[in-house]
Amino acid sequence: RKRHFFIKCARAVGMESIVAISNKEEAQKAIDAGARMISVAGVDDVEDKVAAITDLEIPEGAVVCTIANILANDNKALEEVEEAWICRDKGFTSVWVSDCLYKSGNDPAEHAGAVIRGMAAKSSVKWASAKALGGKGEGAKEYLGDILM
Repeated sequence: RKRHFFIKCARAVGMESIVAISNKEEAQKAIDAGARMISVAGVDDVEDKVAAITDLEIPEGAVVCTIANILANDNKALEEVEEAWICRDKGFTSVWVSDCLYKSGNDPAEHAGAVIRGMAAKSSVKWASAKALGGKGEGAKEYLGDILM
């Protein structure tokens, strides 16, 4: 009941709520309460994130924005960029990446703008990796995978 109340209050002042969910049952309850933006949070595995948004019953004519919350890994690899690509390829419409934008601190080669450009690149893990120097088979002539600019 509270979920529906808060969604209604937000709409009353012209705002849209982002409802955090961690599984498919919570996602469906949020949609049934009127949420049109759901964020899969507190879930580490990409497949579990995808399972939370797969085959939801969305009211006719409604559009639901699905957001994958991507957390920083404890290593220096660029796995977060690849996770953003995978989530996009598997149907997410947005990614929430604030936690991993400053993973490398003030490293001038991995500033927040470079991380965002890497995540927004048209590449995918099918054709490249974030550390690769080429997109084998992608058909693109430009290099799209590296965010170390």
